[in-house]
Amino acid sequence: MDEALLRSLTPGVLGILVRRGADFAAAEDAVQDALVEAVRVWPEDPPRDAKGWLVTVAWRRFLDATRADTARRRREDLVEEEPAAGPASAVDDTLRLYFLCAHPSLTPSSAVALTLRAVGGLTTRQIARAYLVPEATMAQRISRAKRTVSGVRFDRPGDVATVLRVLYLVFNEGYSGDVDLAAEAIRLTRQLAARVDHPEVAGLLALMLLHHARRAARTGPDGSLVPLADQDRSRWDTASIAEGVAILQAALARDRLGEFQAQAAVAALHADAPSAEDTDWVQIVEWYDELVRLTDNPVVRLNRAVAVGEADGPRAGLTALAALDDSLPRHTAAAAYLHERDGDLTTAARLYAEAANKAPDLAERDHLTRQAARLNARLGR
Repeated sequence: MDEALLRSLTPGVLGILVRRGADFAAAEDAVQDALVEAVRVWPEDPPRDAKGWLVTVAWRRFLDATRADTARRRREDLVEEEPAAGPASAVDDTLRLYFLCAHPSLTPSSAVALTLRAVGGLTTRQIARAYLVPEATMAQRISRAKRTVSGVRFDRPGDVATVLRVLYLVFNEGYSGDVDLAAEAIRLTRQLAARVDHPEVAGLLALMLLHHARRAARTGPDGSLVPLADQDRSRWDTASIAEGVAILQAALARDRLGEFQAQAAVAALHADAPSAEDTDWVQIVEWYDELVRLTDNPVVRLNRAVAVGEADGPRAGLTALAALDDSLPRHTAAAAYLHERDGDLTTAARLYAEAANKAPDLAERDHLTRQAARLNARLGR
Protein backbone atom coordinates (compact mmCIF):
# COMPACT_ATOMS: atom_id res chain seq x y z
CA MET A 1 0.00 0.00 0.00
CA ASP A 2 1.48 3.34 -1.12
CA GLU A 3 0.59 5.60 1.80
CA ALA A 4 2.42 8.52 0.20
CA LEU A 5 0.13 8.20 -2.83
CA LEU A 6 -2.95 8.25 -0.60
CA ARG A 7 -1.73 11.33 1.20
CA SER A 8 -0.98 13.11 -2.07
CA LEU A 9 -4.43 12.32 -3.50
CA THR A 10 -6.45 13.28 -0.43
CA PRO A 11 -6.57 17.10 -0.93
CA GLY A 12 -7.68 16.74 -4.54
CA VAL A 13 -10.41 14.23 -3.70
CA LEU A 14 -11.60 16.46 -0.87
CA GLY A 15 -11.72 19.45 -3.23
CA ILE A 16 -13.80 17.55 -5.77
CA LEU A 17 -16.39 16.57 -3.15
CA VAL A 18 -16.64 20.16 -1.92
CA ARG A 19 -17.11 21.42 -5.48
CA ARG A 20 -19.87 18.85 -5.97
CA GLY A 21 -21.76 20.37 -3.07
CA ALA A 22 -20.55 18.54 0.05
CA ASP A 23 -19.83 20.70 3.09
CA PHE A 24 -16.20 20.47 4.21
CA ALA A 25 -16.74 18.46 7.42
CA ALA A 26 -18.97 15.89 5.69
CA ALA A 27 -16.52 15.67 2.80
CA GLU A 28 -13.67 15.00 5.23
CA ASP A 29 -15.65 12.16 6.85
CA ALA A 30 -16.42 10.65 3.45
CA VAL A 31 -12.80 10.85 2.30
CA GLN A 32 -11.64 9.24 5.57
CA ASP A 33 -14.04 6.34 4.94
CA ALA A 34 -12.74 6.01 1.39
CA LEU A 35 -9.12 5.96 2.58
CA VAL A 36 -9.90 3.22 5.10
CA GLU A 37 -11.58 1.22 2.32
CA ALA A 38 -8.57 1.77 0.07
CA VAL A 39 -6.20 0.41 2.72
CA ARG A 40 -8.39 -2.70 2.90
CA VAL A 41 -8.99 -3.27 -0.85
CA TRP A 42 -6.03 -1.96 -2.81
CA PRO A 43 -3.33 -4.45 -1.72
CA GLU A 44 -5.24 -7.27 -3.44
CA ASP A 45 -7.14 -5.29 -6.09
CA PRO A 46 -5.35 -2.02 -6.96
CA PRO A 47 -7.40 0.33 -9.15
CA ARG A 48 -6.17 1.60 -12.51
CA ASP A 49 -7.30 5.14 -11.63
CA ALA A 50 -6.54 5.65 -7.94
CA LYS A 51 -7.94 9.17 -7.73
CA GLY A 52 -11.11 8.26 -9.62
CA TRP A 53 -11.63 5.27 -7.33
CA LEU A 54 -11.29 7.44 -4.23
CA VAL A 55 -13.66 10.08 -5.61
CA THR A 56 -16.30 7.47 -6.45
CA VAL A 57 -16.15 5.73 -3.07
CA ALA A 58 -15.99 8.98 -1.11
CA TRP A 59 -18.95 10.45 -3.00
CA ARG A 60 -21.03 7.31 -2.33
CA ARG A 61 -20.13 7.50 1.37
CA PHE A 62 -21.12 11.18 1.41
CA LEU A 63 -24.50 10.40 -0.20
CA ASP A 64 -25.13 7.56 2.27
CA ALA A 65 -24.31 9.84 5.20
CA THR A 66 -26.51 12.61 3.79
CA ARG A 67 -29.46 10.24 3.43
CA ALA A 68 -28.97 8.98 6.99
CA ASP A 69 -28.77 12.55 8.28
CA THR A 70 -31.92 13.52 6.39
CA ALA A 71 -33.79 10.57 7.89
CA ARG A 72 -32.58 11.48 11.36
CA ARG A 73 -33.69 15.08 10.92
CA ARG A 74 -37.13 13.91 9.85
CA ARG A 75 -37.36 11.98 13.10
CA GLU A 76 -36.22 15.01 15.09
CA ASP A 77 -38.87 17.17 13.44
CA LEU A 78 -41.48 14.97 15.12
CA VAL A 79 -40.24 16.03 18.54
CA GLU A 80 -40.75 19.38 20.21
CA GLU A 81 -37.59 21.16 21.31
CA GLU A 82 -38.22 20.51 25.00
CA PRO A 83 -39.03 16.92 26.04
CA ALA A 84 -42.44 16.48 27.66
CA ALA A 85 -42.56 15.00 31.15
CA GLY A 86 -43.98 11.53 31.75
CA PRO A 87 -44.06 8.36 29.65
CA ALA A 88 -43.67 8.59 25.89
CA SER A 89 -47.03 8.79 24.14
CA ALA A 90 -45.83 7.37 20.85
CA VAL A 91 -43.11 4.97 19.75
CA ASP A 92 -41.29 5.07 16.42
CA ASP A 93 -38.66 2.77 14.94
CA THR A 94 -35.62 4.76 16.10
CA LEU A 95 -35.12 2.88 19.35
CA ARG A 96 -35.45 -0.42 17.49
CA LEU A 97 -32.67 0.75 15.12
CA TYR A 98 -30.46 1.46 18.13
CA PHE A 99 -30.93 -2.12 19.33
CA LEU A 100 -30.31 -3.59 15.90
CA CYS A 101 -27.08 -1.63 15.43
CA ALA A 102 -25.96 -2.91 18.85
CA HIS A 103 -25.63 -6.31 17.14
CA PRO A 104 -24.25 -9.27 19.15
CA SER A 105 -21.60 -9.88 16.49
CA LEU A 106 -19.99 -6.54 17.36
CA THR A 107 -17.94 -5.59 20.37
CA PRO A 108 -19.73 -3.02 22.57
CA SER A 109 -17.34 -0.21 21.53
CA SER A 110 -17.80 -0.97 17.83
CA ALA A 111 -21.58 -1.22 18.22
CA VAL A 112 -21.70 2.17 19.93
CA ALA A 113 -19.54 3.79 17.25
CA LEU A 114 -21.59 2.31 14.41
CA THR A 115 -24.90 3.38 15.96
CA LEU A 116 -23.69 6.91 16.61
CA ARG A 117 -22.60 7.20 12.98
CA ALA A 118 -25.46 5.39 11.24
CA VAL A 119 -28.46 6.32 13.41
CA GLY A 120 -27.35 9.14 15.68
CA GLY A 121 -26.03 11.22 12.81
CA LEU A 122 -22.74 12.14 14.51
CA THR A 123 -19.60 12.66 12.45
CA THR A 124 -16.55 10.47 12.79
CA ARG A 125 -14.72 13.42 14.37
CA GLN A 126 -17.42 13.88 17.04
CA ILE A 127 -17.41 10.17 17.91
CA ALA A 128 -13.60 10.09 18.10
CA ARG A 129 -13.67 13.07 20.46
CA ALA A 130 -16.17 11.31 22.72
CA TYR A 131 -13.93 8.23 22.86
CA LEU A 132 -10.67 10.20 23.27
CA VAL A 133 -9.10 8.52 20.23
CA PRO A 134 -7.67 9.89 16.94
CA GLU A 135 -10.20 10.41 14.15
CA ALA A 136 -8.40 7.94 11.86
CA THR A 137 -8.63 5.24 14.55
CA MET A 138 -12.37 5.80 14.89
CA ALA A 139 -12.84 5.78 11.10
CA GLN A 140 -11.18 2.35 10.97
CA ARG A 141 -13.31 1.10 13.88
CA ILE A 142 -16.54 2.17 12.18
CA SER A 143 -15.43 0.73 8.86
CA ARG A 144 -14.64 -2.63 10.52
CA ALA A 145 -18.05 -2.61 12.22
CA LYS A 146 -19.77 -2.01 8.89
CA ARG A 147 -17.87 -4.92 7.33
CA THR A 148 -18.71 -7.18 10.26
CA VAL A 149 -22.45 -6.64 9.98
CA SER A 150 -22.59 -6.44 6.18
CA GLY A 151 -23.19 -10.17 5.88
CA VAL A 152 -25.37 -10.85 8.92
CA ARG A 153 -29.10 -10.73 9.49
CA PHE A 154 -30.33 -7.93 11.71
CA ASP A 155 -32.71 -10.19 13.59
CA ARG A 156 -30.85 -10.38 16.91
CA PRO A 157 -31.02 -7.12 18.84
CA GLY A 158 -28.13 -6.06 21.03
CA ASP A 159 -28.11 -5.56 24.78
CA VAL A 160 -29.52 -2.73 26.84
CA ALA A 161 -26.11 -1.71 28.22
CA THR A 162 -24.80 -0.91 24.72
CA VAL A 163 -27.93 1.05 23.82
CA LEU A 164 -27.63 3.03 27.06
CA ARG A 165 -24.04 3.90 26.18
CA VAL A 166 -25.12 5.14 22.75
CA LEU A 167 -27.96 7.24 24.16
CA TYR A 168 -25.59 8.75 26.73
CA LEU A 169 -23.06 9.76 24.09
CA VAL A 170 -25.77 11.14 21.78
CA PHE A 171 -27.11 13.24 24.65
CA ASN A 172 -23.65 14.55 25.51
CA GLU A 173 -23.00 15.60 21.92
CA GLY A 174 -26.42 17.22 21.71
CA TYR A 175 -25.90 19.00 25.02
CA SER A 176 -22.45 20.40 24.37
CA GLY A 177 -21.58 19.85 20.73
CA ASP A 178 -22.40 20.92 17.22
CA VAL A 179 -25.64 18.99 16.72
CA ASP A 180 -28.75 19.40 18.88
CA LEU A 181 -29.63 15.83 19.81
CA ALA A 182 -30.30 16.19 23.54
CA ALA A 183 -34.10 16.25 23.34
CA GLU A 184 -34.11 13.27 20.97
CA ALA A 185 -31.90 11.30 23.36
CA ILE A 186 -34.27 12.08 26.25
CA ARG A 187 -37.28 11.04 24.18
CA LEU A 188 -35.71 7.69 23.31
CA THR A 189 -34.55 7.09 26.89
CA ARG A 190 -38.14 7.70 28.06
CA GLN A 191 -39.28 5.04 25.61
CA LEU A 192 -36.61 2.65 26.86
CA ALA A 193 -37.57 3.30 30.50
CA ALA A 194 -41.19 2.51 29.64
CA ARG A 195 -40.12 -0.85 28.18
CA VAL A 196 -37.22 -1.93 30.40
CA ASP A 197 -37.48 -2.02 34.20
CA HIS A 198 -33.84 -1.49 35.17
CA PRO A 199 -32.33 1.04 37.61
CA GLU A 200 -29.58 2.04 35.18
CA VAL A 201 -32.14 2.98 32.52
CA ALA A 202 -33.85 5.12 35.13
CA GLY A 203 -30.47 6.48 36.21
CA LEU A 204 -29.65 7.60 32.68
CA LEU A 205 -33.04 9.27 32.26
CA ALA A 206 -32.58 11.09 35.58
CA LEU A 207 -29.09 12.20 34.56
CA MET A 208 -30.34 13.59 31.25
CA LEU A 209 -33.22 15.46 32.87
CA LEU A 210 -31.00 17.01 35.54
CA HIS A 211 -28.46 18.21 32.98
CA HIS A 212 -31.10 19.39 30.52
CA ALA A 213 -32.78 21.40 33.29
CA ARG A 214 -29.75 23.73 33.38
CA ARG A 215 -29.53 24.21 29.65
CA ALA A 216 -31.11 27.68 29.43
CA ALA A 217 -28.54 29.06 31.89
CA ARG A 218 -25.47 27.54 30.25
CA THR A 219 -24.94 30.39 27.77
CA GLY A 220 -25.23 34.18 27.98
CA PRO A 221 -27.23 36.42 25.62
CA ASP A 222 -24.16 36.65 23.35
CA GLY A 223 -23.78 32.87 23.22
CA SER A 224 -20.82 32.84 25.62
CA LEU A 225 -20.35 29.88 27.94
CA VAL A 226 -21.51 30.39 31.54
CA PRO A 227 -19.79 28.07 34.07
CA LEU A 228 -21.99 26.20 36.53
CA ALA A 229 -20.91 28.35 39.48
CA ASP A 230 -21.93 31.54 37.66
CA GLN A 231 -25.27 30.38 36.25
CA ASP A 232 -28.53 32.11 37.10
CA ARG A 233 -30.23 29.29 38.98
CA SER A 234 -33.63 30.93 38.61
CA ARG A 235 -33.42 29.93 34.94
CA TRP A 236 -33.10 26.25 35.77
CA ASP A 237 -36.14 24.10 34.96
CA THR A 238 -37.38 23.11 38.41
CA ALA A 239 -39.99 20.69 37.02
CA SER A 240 -37.30 18.69 35.20
CA ILE A 241 -35.11 18.76 38.31
CA ALA A 242 -37.95 17.46 40.48
CA GLU A 243 -38.74 14.71 37.97
CA GLY A 244 -35.09 13.72 37.65
CA VAL A 245 -34.57 13.59 41.43
CA ALA A 246 -37.71 11.49 41.91
CA ILE A 247 -36.64 9.01 39.22
CA LEU A 248 -33.14 8.82 40.72
CA GLN A 249 -34.38 8.23 44.27
CA ALA A 250 -36.57 5.36 43.08
CA ALA A 251 -33.63 3.83 41.21
CA LEU A 252 -31.20 4.16 44.13
CA ALA A 253 -33.73 2.56 46.47
CA ARG A 254 -33.33 -0.68 44.50
CA ASP A 255 -29.71 -0.91 45.70
CA ARG A 256 -28.26 -1.87 42.32
CA LEU A 257 -25.89 1.05 41.84
CA GLY A 258 -24.48 1.69 38.40
CA GLU A 259 -22.52 4.35 36.58
CA PHE A 260 -25.48 6.42 35.38
CA GLN A 261 -27.14 6.48 38.79
CA ALA A 262 -23.89 7.71 40.37
CA GLN A 263 -23.51 10.43 37.73
CA ALA A 264 -27.12 11.46 38.28
CA ALA A 265 -26.47 11.68 42.03
CA VAL A 266 -23.67 14.20 41.36
CA ALA A 267 -25.96 16.20 39.07
CA ALA A 268 -28.73 16.12 41.70
CA LEU A 269 -26.40 17.53 44.36
CA HIS A 270 -25.55 20.43 42.05
CA ALA A 271 -29.23 20.97 41.24
CA ASP A 272 -30.21 20.87 44.91
CA ALA A 273 -27.77 23.61 45.97
CA PRO A 274 -29.41 27.06 46.16
CA SER A 275 -26.03 28.63 45.28
CA ALA A 276 -22.56 27.50 44.23
CA GLU A 277 -21.28 28.20 47.74
CA ASP A 278 -23.89 25.84 49.23
CA THR A 279 -22.86 22.86 47.08
CA ASP A 280 -22.17 19.72 49.12
CA TRP A 281 -18.73 19.01 47.65
CA VAL A 282 -17.87 16.38 50.27
CA GLN A 283 -20.80 14.24 49.11
CA ILE A 284 -19.91 14.90 45.48
CA VAL A 285 -16.38 13.57 46.09
CA GLU A 286 -17.92 10.45 47.67
CA TRP A 287 -20.05 9.87 44.59
CA TYR A 288 -17.01 10.36 42.35
CA ASP A 289 -15.24 7.72 44.44
CA GLU A 290 -18.10 5.37 43.58
CA LEU A 291 -17.78 6.29 39.91
CA VAL A 292 -14.04 5.60 39.95
CA ARG A 293 -14.77 2.20 41.51
CA LEU A 294 -17.40 1.45 38.86
CA THR A 295 -15.60 2.75 35.77
CA ASP A 296 -11.97 3.67 36.48
CA ASN A 297 -12.54 6.32 33.81
CA PRO A 298 -9.76 8.94 33.52
CA VAL A 299 -12.28 11.74 32.87
CA VAL A 300 -14.11 10.75 36.07
CA ARG A 301 -10.80 10.97 37.93
CA LEU A 302 -10.25 14.44 36.46
CA ASN A 303 -13.68 15.60 37.62
CA ARG A 304 -13.00 14.08 41.03
CA ALA A 305 -9.76 16.06 41.32
CA VAL A 306 -11.67 19.31 40.75
CA ALA A 307 -14.27 18.25 43.32
CA VAL A 308 -11.49 17.45 45.81
CA GLY A 309 -10.16 20.95 45.20
CA GLU A 310 -13.55 22.34 46.21
CA ALA A 311 -14.02 20.06 49.20
CA ASP A 312 -10.49 19.99 50.66
CA GLY A 313 -8.83 23.04 49.12
CA PRO A 314 -7.12 23.75 45.79
CA ARG A 315 -3.77 22.23 46.78
CA ALA A 316 -5.45 18.89 47.51
CA GLY A 317 -7.11 19.16 44.11
CA LEU A 318 -3.79 19.89 42.39
CA THR A 319 -2.24 16.87 44.10
CA ALA A 320 -5.03 14.65 42.80
CA LEU A 321 -4.69 16.22 39.35
CA ALA A 322 -0.92 15.64 39.26
CA ALA A 323 -1.52 11.87 39.34
CA LEU A 324 -3.40 12.03 36.02
CA ASP A 325 -2.23 12.15 32.40
CA ASP A 326 -1.93 15.82 31.46
CA SER A 327 -3.07 15.04 27.90
CA LEU A 328 -6.61 14.37 29.15
CA PRO A 329 -9.22 16.73 27.70
CA ARG A 330 -9.70 19.78 29.97
CA HIS A 331 -6.79 18.77 32.22
CA THR A 332 -5.07 22.10 31.55
CA ALA A 333 -8.28 24.05 32.19
CA ALA A 334 -8.80 22.23 35.49
CA ALA A 335 -5.21 22.99 36.51
CA ALA A 336 -5.71 26.66 35.63
CA TYR A 337 -8.85 26.86 37.77
CA LEU A 338 -7.20 25.20 40.77
CA HIS A 339 -4.09 27.38 40.51
CA GLU A 340 -6.30 30.47 40.42
CA ARG A 341 -8.14 29.32 43.54
CA ASP A 342 -4.75 28.75 45.17
CA GLY A 343 -3.76 32.35 44.43
CA ASP A 344 -1.15 31.63 41.74
CA LEU A 345 -2.59 33.99 39.13
CA THR A 346 0.50 33.98 36.89
CA THR A 347 0.44 30.22 36.42
CA ALA A 348 -3.36 30.22 36.10
CA ALA A 349 -3.31 32.86 33.34
CA ARG A 350 -0.71 30.90 31.39
CA LEU A 351 -2.65 27.64 31.75
CA TYR A 352 -5.96 29.26 30.76
CA ALA A 353 -4.29 30.47 27.54
CA GLU A 354 -2.88 26.97 26.89
CA ALA A 355 -6.27 25.39 27.58
CA ALA A 356 -7.92 27.79 25.12
CA ASN A 357 -5.64 26.52 22.36
CA LYS A 358 -6.72 22.94 23.13
CA ALA A 359 -10.47 23.66 23.50
CA PRO A 360 -12.74 21.36 21.46
CA ASP A 361 -15.21 24.08 20.44
CA LEU A 362 -15.40 27.83 19.90
CA ALA A 363 -17.56 28.62 22.95
CA GLU A 364 -15.14 26.91 25.33
CA ARG A 365 -12.14 28.49 23.60
CA ASP A 366 -13.65 31.97 23.96
CA HIS A 367 -14.47 31.35 27.63
CA LEU A 368 -10.94 30.21 28.46
CA THR A 369 -9.43 33.10 26.51
CA ARG A 370 -11.53 35.54 28.53
CA GLN A 371 -10.40 33.86 31.74
CA ALA A 372 -6.75 34.33 30.75
CA ALA A 373 -7.39 37.96 29.78
CA ARG A 374 -9.17 38.63 33.09
CA LEU A 375 -6.20 37.36 35.11
CA ASN A 376 -3.68 39.16 32.92
CA ALA A 377 -5.59 42.40 33.52
CA ARG A 378 -5.39 41.81 37.27
CA LEU A 379 -1.65 41.23 36.90
CA GLY A 380 -1.29 44.51 35.00
CA ARG A 381 -0.27 42.87 31.73
